[in-house]
Amino acid sequence: MGMTNHVDVMVLGAGPGGYVAAIRAAQLGRSVAVVESRWWGGVCLNVGCIPTKALLRNAEVADLVTREGANFGVTGEFSLDYGTGWRRSRRTAETMAKGVRFLMDKNKITAISGWATFTSTHSLAVIGDDGNTTDWTFDDAIIATGAIPKSLPGVEVCGRVMTYEQMIMTDEMPKSLVIAGSGAIGVEFATIASSFGCQVTIVEYLNRLVPSEDPAISAELARAFRKRGITCMTGTAVSSVEDHGDRVTVQVEPAAGGEAREIVADVLLLALGFTPRVTGFGIETIGVALDERGFIGVDDKMRTSVPHIYAVGDVTGKLMLAHVAQAQGTVAAEVIAGLSPRALDYTMLPRATYCEPQIASLGLTREQAEADGHDIVVSRFPFTANGKAQGMGQASGFVMLVADAPSGRLLGVHMIGHGVTELLPELELAITWGITADQIARTVHAHPTLSEAVQQAAQGIGGQSIDA
Repeated sequence: MGMTNHVDVMVLGAGPGGYVAAIRAAQLGRSVAVVESRWWGGVCLNVGCIPTKALLRNAEVADLVTREGANFGVTGEFSLDYGTGWRRSRRTAETMAKGVRFLMDKNKITAISGWATFTSTHSLAVIGDDGNTTDWTFDDAIIATGAIPKSLPGVEVCGRVMTYEQMIMTDEMPKSLVIAGSGAIGVEFATIASSFGCQVTIVEYLNRLVPSEDPAISAELARAFRKRGITCMTGTAVSSVEDHGDRVTVQVEPAAGGEAREIVADVLLLALGFTPRVTGFGIETIGVALDERGFIGVDDKMRTSVPHIYAVGDVTGKLMLAHVAQAQGTVAAEVIAGLSPRALDYTMLPRATYCEPQIASLGLTREQAEADGHDIVVSRFPFTANGKAQGMGQASGFVMLVADAPSGRLLGVHMIGHGVTELLPELELAITWGITADQIARTVHAHPTLSEAVQQAAQGIGGQSIDA
């Protein structure tokens, strides 16, 4: 064993939570080391958010020429090659991941490729990719180890049974696909696959698609997916799976009980959510407590049960999104540096899903707002009445705002339509800093833009919508 190295802040994991925490800590004058066992930039940059957005762009182009071609005067013979788009998605991911390594160097952060294990509350051992072990001590540590996909009991992920990770690394699109789960990953892959001519069946245990969204969003997405030719089986459970080597047989049955049926497909994609990565790096030996769901428990300063050890990102299970991990990472680094960052309100952080049509939401659904005792007013503005959406030939969907009736304060935002994820910042700004629906309504929005639908929905809260 060689000498022991010391840093002020040790970060485990270089995903969005870990790398942002490391950079912010370095900016605040701390010496920092980051240990990453696999992916610099995490799942997000390598096999998640970034490459899927590249694939979804390919899907959009495919839709334009196949589904919409005649509308735009595109005729004649053409071919779609999924492999070309797939290779572009890998180049995009690699570019972004290299950027994270560059940022480590730029901020003078020690970047270690290897696996870290806590040996005490102030020390850990790192087995490097070269097989050598180094010992480290630290004043503060940030655990940003992420999460891994859930499987079904007794179902092994291999061959034709895949998670997003195998699916995104496959350069061929299957002819038929069963997707278990209709959260963000399920509906995004359903969009990509259906755009490239794959026969898609979604099996969702709960009684509607995207069950964490407002029911109005679920209904609109179901309509759009049916139009795309996607089969949506809600209130349905996957009871067993058989991989035959050349195809997979999926047994499904109504969640409430009833007769089972079989679906035969090329691939089963498991998109059932995530379980935290909390084993294998010694947190149980140093007294870091898990919550009742098995995630690392943190307070609003990102502190675990061990005061100088923090946790951020998916491993905390708060809201498993890259931008939430980044925000948590910033909070942890600033607390370590003695600052007092604003506590995160997870209900009011934006949620973006990139199926087609896109879904963008933040805050409370109508039911949640009513359950909280608010006297609410709901305004919904359709993109059919928005000139930019009509001009783009993408006029389905709506902007729906839920507001507190007496004050006009926004409580929730629920949008579905082409490009709506880009409309979130204005609304998050409004909710975060107390801007009312009336103030949004009186803010001049450029014409013609999709953002006018936000203004019109805000006018509707006060009963003054001009175009609907």
